[in-house]
Amino acid sequence: MAKTYFGFGVAPSMFPAVCAISKKGLTPDQAKGVIEEGIVPCLNPSYALTNGVMRSRFGIDVEIPAKAPSVSLGFGDRLLVMGVSGLPRLENRHEYTDAEIAGAKFDFSLWTVSEG
Repeated sequence: MAKTYFGFGVAPSMFPAVCAISKKGLTPDQAKGVIEEGIVPCLNPSYALTNGVMRSRFGIDVEIPAKAPSVSLGFGDRLLVMGVSGLPRLENRHEYTDAEIAGAKFDFSLWTVSEG
């Protein structure tokens, strides 16, 4: 049975050695719909702040497991990604400012794996 995973990034090791990958941009509402269908979160506790930003900005909340699962996508599986650019690394502080969040760019994309 095909699964849909959710994460904040993509790694080549997630995909089969030989496959075709399609990528489709989604609106936040479309991403929320995919999440409501059921996902496997590929997040770890270090993503709590980014998850909080996603929750406050888009009303999307994904449960963070105690340990991120090892993801190995198969044919038919999908990976929903929220890409973030423009948020600084937090050094010696524990939250983003409203201005930093407002200046960041957020993109949702759905990656689907098929036989190549």
